[in-house]
Amino acid sequence: MLEINIKHLNHNTLTDIITFDYTEGKTINSDIFISIERVLENADKFKVTFDEEFHRVMIHGILHLCGYKDKTKADAELMRKKENAALKLLLKS
Repeated sequence: MLEINIKHLNHNTLTDIITFDYTEGKTINSDIFISIERVLENADKFKVTFDEEFHRVMIHGILHLCGYKDKTKADAELMRKKENAALKLLLKS
């Protein structure tokens, strides 16, 4: 993940997900890379199950594909609210 982050995004940081958006019009198309190692670490850090954290990360990537951003504090707060709402729906089923 670090190599992908450096090579394609010029970010020298570890991350749990990288989403490459190739969407054209109304057809969503992308590559999503998820670091299982980061998901495991974050699940432990935030005291949630692996499945919950993995689902949150997947939802996060999908939200990016729907146009949501997380670079500003306000955007990140909205993203987190959307993640929580989607996660709540997913965990009910």
